[in-house]
Amino acid sequence: MDYLWTPWRYAYISAASKNEGKSGDCIFCELPKLPDAEAKIVYRGKHCYIILNSFPYTSGHVMVVPFAHLDELQKLPEAVASEMMSLSQKTEGVLRQIYSPDGINLGMNIGRAAGAGVAGHVHMHVLPRWVGDTNFMTVTGESRVLPEALEETYRKIRAGMIA
Repeated sequence: MDYLWTPWRYAYISAASKNEGKSGDCIFCELPKLPDAEAKIVYRGKHCYIILNSFPYTSGHVMVVPFAHLDELQKLPEAVASEMMSLSQKTEGVLRQIYSPDGINLGMNIGRAAGAGVAGHVHMHVLPRWVGDTNFMTVTGESRVLPEALEETYRKIRAGMIA
């Protein structure tokens, strides 16, 4: 098996596991304090915000994140859970308009054992998918090839969210 090294990702992985569960060090609690473009926040709601995934599976991969630092879906107040679903629906429409995908993945990984990269702060992934987007690079090279830069994805999705 060949290896493609991504040393830039180590800082994220080590910080995420070291600070797991601590709201003071949580990336999802800290990012909203930055300017939207710097944090890659494409939309801010009353209870949640939508942010680009910095390590996307596909172009257009975003997350709907509550401002509240909670580690389980069942702990979200009803208004927050409702806005999270409403923003997920809005995001689906924007992604369909911009990227014309064949499908949409929508999901949560709650807890480290479930695959959460940031286990202490619940969040919803929303990403476009196409028939055949799992190609030889993903399957044999265990790598993803993205057709556009994150800055371009940010520009497109932010414009779509505001429209």
